[in-house]
Amino acid sequence: MPGTAPLHLAAEIGGPPRYAPEHYIGLTRLAERGALDFVTLGDSFARPGLDALAVLSRVAPATDRIGLVPTVTTTHTEPFHVSSAVATLDWVSHGRAGWNVDVSMTEAEARLFGRRPAASADDLWREAGEAADVSARLWDSWEDDAEIRDVATGRFIDRDKLHYVDFEGAAFTVRGPAIVPRPPQGHPVTVVDAMGGPALETAARHADVVLVRATAPERAAAIRTDLRRRAAAYGRDPDTLRVLVALTVDLGDAETAPEPGLVSGPPLAAGGSYYRGGPVDLAELINQWHRVGAADGFHLTPITPGRDLERIVNGTVALLQHRSQFRTFYPGGTLREHLGLARPANRYALEGGQA
Repeated sequence: MPGTAPLHLAAEIGGPPRYAPEHYIGLTRLAERGALDFVTLGDSFARPGLDALAVLSRVAPATDRIGLVPTVTTTHTEPFHVSSAVATLDWVSHGRAGWNVDVSMTEAEARLFGRRPAASADDLWREAGEAADVSARLWDSWEDDAEIRDVATGRFIDRDKLHYVDFEGAAFTVRGPAIVPRPPQGHPVTVVDAMGGPALETAARHADVVLVRATAPERAAAIRTDLRRRAAAYGRDPDTLRVLVALTVDLGDAETAPEPGLVSGPPLAAGGSYYRGGPVDLAELINQWHRVGAADGFHLTPITPGRDLERIVNGTVALLQHRSQFRTFYPGGTLREHLGLARPANRYALEGGQA
């Protein structure tokens, strides 16, 4: 129901390439002090910089509760390796991992690997959906109690609780099982930035969290309704989908009134919506849109991370907390618990029980 569901907030901590882990640790700890659901760290084969998943694996032991969601490109990468790396992040963070599924569409990026030419967005997002599907299957390929560690018999694993996934897709086949035990969350949280078309279908079918762009609450509500309808058509419970409005935020001049509505942002907004104004007005906008059911929350990208994230946490979020519109503490220890999502049952254990 509009206005009654919990508000979810997340923030991007990327920007110009930085090579000191302290930078990312500091920003993530700041977001954690505000009890944000998760931080994202963007990545792409088209940009210089550190690997986002590896960076957040370094951030994990320096933080306690906040979710960690790197961008992971499924194009030119092996799904088996991707699923293993994301599962590893979930283990080292004690159940706080997610991954932002992305694709690589340019010929220049394809030449970095030399395996195949660039493909269409439709084909790449179909492949990304298959990567998300096989990753979930690989995470389930170990039952939760597959590790027995029986010293007396020298048995580490109960082989009856390991399963072949035998996945055949359009671009790859994977037999399995995984080499990493089932992650603490069962499935790390899958995030998809859905800018329309094939990305929307992949999001509706596989995502736990979908990032969307809209310039008015009515438009955001329409996108959310459409996503929930598509998810239901795939046999999913639409209430397990969290739709967050992606917003590039410039809080550089707290005295400047916000522009009316939302307008197209600068090139770094990646086609998204852009907000310029003060922390108080941003809090009002977030509360307004959430109260009418336009979205389940917001994903905020600070235009200047070091400056704007501090103003988001100590200004916008603090005001929402003061008004009891956003939580002041984490309800649990895992990212799924922050988002109000249940831990998925293991499909192979269920099949065995039914058999």
